[in-house]
Amino acid sequence: MEDQATPPELRLMIVIASTRPGRMGGKVGEWFKAKAEAHGRFSIDYADLAEINLPFMDEPNHPRLRQYTKQHTKDWSARVDAADAFVFVTPEYNHAMTAPLKNAIDYLNHEWQYKPLGFVSYGGVAAGTRSVQSIKPVADVLKMTAVPEAVVIPLFQRFMTDNGTFEPEQLIQDAAVTMLNELERWSNALRPLRSKTT
Repeated sequence: MEDQATPPELRLMIVIASTRPGRMGGKVGEWFKAKAEAHGRFSIDYADLAEINLPFMDEPNHPRLRQYTKQHTKDWSARVDAADAFVFVTPEYNHAMTAPLKNAIDYLNHEWQYKPLGFVSYGGVAAGTRSVQSIKPVADVLKMTAVPEAVVIPLFQRFMTDNGTFEPEQLIQDAAVTMLNELERWSNALRPLRSKTT
């Protein structure tokens, strides 16, 4: 009897949504990246929108056609297409997602489809949750599956250490593991649908 084939490794893209100077999203993102690496079920693509630096949408064709004319779009398309799941690390700006995140999402269409999405939101008392609520309708129309489990970090600055690292309390650490477990389950469950779009 032949051994069952090992399923291909899952790839998780962690997207850092804030690009402003002085942001803390990178600190939160690095913490979550370490949690995802320790989880061990995903290879990680750490996508910092400040470094990727996509210009404001400059493609002449609708994203659903995938007729990209700019190299930055082709590069972004390849990275998103290779991912099996996503986590958006996001604050909220005026009760909504950041403009760079919306721009990065709008560049593409098919590449997002049939992939689960998790959130690490951070901020003051509201913990960036209104940003998450503004993203969910966009994710729905792109056929993404937002998992109910999330990492919600209110008053996040209390978890910043003197050496500049982000070290949250155990409740938040546990929430990250729970969300990663669900992203793995949904990534595997949605795999047949993703295979039909290639």
